[in-house]
Amino acid sequence: MSHTEFAGQLALVTGASRGIGAAIALELAGRGLLVVGTATTPDGASRISEALSGFAGCQGRVLDVRDAPGVDALIAELIQSHGALQVLVNNAGITRDNLAMRMKDEEWDDVLDTNLRAVFRMSRAVMRSMMKQRYGRIINITSVVGAWGNAGQANYAAAKAGVAGMTRALARELGSRNITVNCVAPGFIQTDMTAGLTAEQHQAL
Repeated sequence: MSHTEFAGQLALVTGASRGIGAAIALELAGRGLLVVGTATTPDGASRISEALSGFAGCQGRVLDVRDAPGVDALIAELIQSHGALQVLVNNAGITRDNLAMRMKDEEWDDVLDTNLRAVFRMSRAVMRSMMKQRYGRIINITSVVGAWGNAGQANYAAAKAGVAGMTRALARELGSRNITVNCVAPGFIQTDMTAGLTAEQHQAL
């Protein structure tokens, strides 16, 4: 793939302040895309801006992907200021691990809201613009846990399996408009989110 193939395109990467999201944002910026990375806190957004400081126009922004009005407002702002949004990477995610018999409704809801509902919300927000320009790339970060399952992660597994199914459905809906929708399911990667896993959980993954 040429490093100039996507030069000048606008990419939005959620959860870009650390781990996989930070690496994705840097890679896209290095390939010439104008990258806007999101984090839930001002400190996180500042880290993104600092990491991308060597690339003109790239920046970090504060966004809670669970906040529907906030999502719509940011997408509208980016489209208005840049004319189009070509690439969306849905990477933001959380874990609230617990055995199913002990899992609280809030632990289930928090993970499903962030890891599944927000992926739909972000994707829906960019669809109209991508369809109008007849071009778009939506990449959803899932997990092998969505396919294999993992003890103590019923909520996370359900959310990631849901993202995989939604990805296939959206690909069928949008493919005729030259919009591709794909998901990537990483195996175990050492990040801040996985640092709290036990040795047994590491082995299971």
